[in-house]
Amino acid sequence: MLAFGMMNHPTEFNTMPSVKVAITVDRDSLKELDRMVAEGQFPNRSRGFQAALDEKLARSRRTRLAAECAHLEPAEERALADEVLAGESGQWPRY
Repeated sequence: MLAFGMMNHPTEFNTMPSVKVAITVDRDSLKELDRMVAEGQFPNRSRGFQAALDEKLARSRRTRLAAECAHLEPAEERALADEVLAGESGQWPRY
């Protein structure tokens, strides 16, 4: 269960405002996170959850890009690149 609150909380670590949420987590995961906080890996639970979420989202973006690249046809892509390169005069276009 994930419930979203509407309170914004700017933090010293992040210039973007944070939104308070309530989540349900299994005990073993929370114990491990608490251990990591106690060892100083994170300043608090919120930072630990934020780091885990950021990592998962970044991995998801990389995986999605890899999946899209898998749909490309290498021979077709090379032909398109060769076509563009053949038309170039050796100068970069002006912007």
